[in-house]
Amino acid sequence: MKFVLHAPLLAATALLGVTVTAAQAETTLNALFMAQAAYSEDDIRSMTSAYEAAHPDVKVNLEFVPYEGLHDKTVLSMGAGGGYDVVLFDVIWPAEYAQNNVLLDVSDRITNEMKSGVLPGAWTTVTYENKNYGMPWILDTKYLFYNKAMLKKAGISTPPATWAELKADAQKIKDAGIVKYPIAWSWSQAEAAVCDYTTLLSAYGGDFIKDGKPDFQNGGGLEALKYMVDSYNDGLTNPNSKEFLEEDVRNVFQNGDAAFALNWTYMYNLANDPKDSKVAGDVGVVPAPGVEGISDASAVNGSMGLGITTTSKHPDAAWNYITYMTSQKVQNAYSKLSLPIWKSSYTDPEVTKGQEELIAAAQTGLAVMYPRPMTPHYQEMSMALQQGIQEALLGTASPKDALQEAADNSGL
Repeated sequence: MKFVLHAPLLAATALLGVTVTAAQAETTLNALFMAQAAYSEDDIRSMTSAYEAAHPDVKVNLEFVPYEGLHDKTVLSMGAGGGYDVVLFDVIWPAEYAQNNVLLDVSDRITNEMKSGVLPGAWTTVTYENKNYGMPWILDTKYLFYNKAMLKKAGISTPPATWAELKADAQKIKDAGIVKYPIAWSWSQAEAAVCDYTTLLSAYGGDFIKDGKPDFQNGGGLEALKYMVDSYNDGLTNPNSKEFLEEDVRNVFQNGDAAFALNWTYMYNLANDPKDSKVAGDVGVVPAPGVEGISDASAVNGSMGLGITTTSKHPDAAWNYITYMTSQKVQNAYSKLSLPIWKSSYTDPEVTKGQEELIAAAQTGLAVMYPRPMTPHYQEMSMALQQGIQEALLGTASPKDALQEAADNSGL
């Protein structure tokens, strides 16, 4: 991994950057990032230190919050007069941010090279009503990870291609006594649960909204939640999944306590690292399964972008920083935790070496990413869905009743 091999150089550059900028910085940017999944905090600090070293007149103050605090921290800072110049935002927020004038429209800053070089699907991350509110940065979806040794021990020759096969394989592994709870999910009452639910909804051909009204309580949306509840009640899903976030899932899987896990790209290389993982070398990855007769694979659009707040006093410097962070050179160097947004990166040995299996899964998964609904009322809908999923898992409401209540409280 290039960024590991060059860590001493990056560290030295970072120290130099801090020394120079402390004395000479004329512009200070405040940037808000996420402290979970995708790029690590250390990676973002290294990227930023290298940027500062090349731009000694700019100092970037970094702040990291859990994903669950990212939206509210951004919105509240606007009311306080705008504390941030650059913010990380989820694919589900541009509609709301556009309506409330949170981010600058940067359409006129995007070059032809950017337009043609970035994967078309990545632009959906930052676009609302034909306007671009930033640059895509994290291109991501959830994949099905599996423990090769456990599958082999259970006599399973290939990973599951459908969700029905996943349940059947998990039952074989459980019956063989290989692991008590074969599947781990991120089902905490948070956006993570909605992402897992969206993956299943896409597999079953469901819709979040139809004709301007909620539709996830019907058809494929209902089948998705039934699948979740059934796998939980059958003892195939780790019961603690209802409190798990993505890092909990990674820790359970790489500790050898799960045969299957749904998670983001970043888990592949971390779970294959023998320094921290008990299952290194046995980690397989495939696109999330499909449903026979409906879909071949499933995926949720979990991408994120970097944008400039409308209250930034340094929009030009902020854009310069964003274009550096999203540049192909930087993304290729840090591609072991988040795959690049650039088309040509996928044939670059710097990116593909050592993660050919992940790249193969990405070619399918990224092509079928299903969007969570682009609506200014998304936060309200998501909160209602999170609660409904929890109620169904806990058995306090049937999947049908839980989703109907969520639909009634969705804000649509």
